[in-house]
Amino acid sequence: EAMHHAHQRGILHRDLKPSNILLDAEAEPYVADFGLAKRMDDDVQVTATGQVLGTPAYMSPEQARGQNRDLTVASDVFSLGSVMFHLLTGHQPFEAASSLEMMQAVAEQEVPNPRSLNRYVDPDLATICLKCLAKEPARRFSSADAIGRDLERWLTGKPILARRVSSVERPPA
Repeated sequence: EAMHHAHQRGILHRDLKPSNILLDAEAEPYVADFGLAKRMDDDVQVTATGQVLGTPAYMSPEQARGQNRDLTVASDVFSLGSVMFHLLTGHQPFEAASSLEMMQAVAEQEVPNPRSLNRYVDPDLATICLKCLAKEPARRFSSADAIGRDLERWLTGKPILARRVSSVERPPA
């Protein structure tokens, strides 16, 4: 909800990660650290083209490739999926020895199914997570609100709207 609120006001966070989601005494989450945030309608580029911003393990493939001008809500959706993956599995979506290798993995490798790391993850919840983590921005949820609506459907036992990606649709590794 917080990210949807920011997106509706034209703000991209660009550095969503577990340490930027804080919980209050009632376990209510808050998004923090908008230090790398950018207005979507702002054509001014403070960073050079090709410069990478954010935390490599949680950034979107387009961020990892330094395509700062191409960042949209879909980039934050990917990062939300990365945080969800971490919550479900206890692992980052990608593992690498260096930041450079991590960015290469984010840009090129497919995310493993969360169930391969935690067999107790519900298949529909894994599907929601993987939809957030699609390599192509157009295949991700269209908004943070759409993620929230599908999670609400899952929580209430209704069929989710996300669907599993078939082996035919999945790009080659």
